[in-house]
Amino acid sequence: MNRIVVGEGGLHAADNFTAREVRAVFDAEVVTVYQAYPDRIAEPALRAGNFVEPFKRARMTWVKPSFLWMMYRSGWAAKPDQERVVAVDITREGFEWALAHASLSHFDRDHHPTESAWREQLRGSPVRVQWDPERDLGLNPLPHRAIQIGLSGEAVDRYVDDWITSIRDVTALAHEVHAAVTRGDADEARGLLPRERTYPLPDHIAARIGGR
Repeated sequence: MNRIVVGEGGLHAADNFTAREVRAVFDAEVVTVYQAYPDRIAEPALRAGNFVEPFKRARMTWVKPSFLWMMYRSGWAAKPDQERVVAVDITREGFEWALAHASLSHFDRDHHPTESAWREQLRGSPVRVQWDPERDLGLNPLPHRAIQIGLSGEAVDRYVDDWITSIRDVTALAHEVHAAVTRGDADEARGLLPRERTYPLPDHIAARIGGR
């Protein structure tokens, strides 16, 4: 019996997904990614429409296209310093630049000829990619994986200065979905979720990050 997961337009069997697939809300211009912050960072960012002090560019900043993985990471926007979840729209050009300049966070012999080759790529890359188990409405791991993208150095500057087109607060949505899950109303919870779909990665980017 196939395990059921939430996808665009309703429910799909998990074996319809590849093991590593970038899924996101996107249109012709932008891709939505999620981050979680305390009020002291989220409020100024929401007012400015971009990340400003006390946001620190010197730190690696992780963005996640998967809403449910963000819910898992932030505990439905309840963990300390992750009480505010923001949806950040960035240009598709920027999103693809990040992935084209990324290195996998861990050595994968299927995608690097040697560990030393991976380490050399890692040293020269301002972006890290991790593939972690996607989550269902109960935040349980699923057989396929969701992407996390870590930005540092040049990539953070590009993110803040060039790629961001809007930031909006989705904390209330996180709480609303969680409340429906807690009530046992899976249909309502599914209906509230952002409609993520497979992002059409260019072949050279898919090969670099080990996904599609």
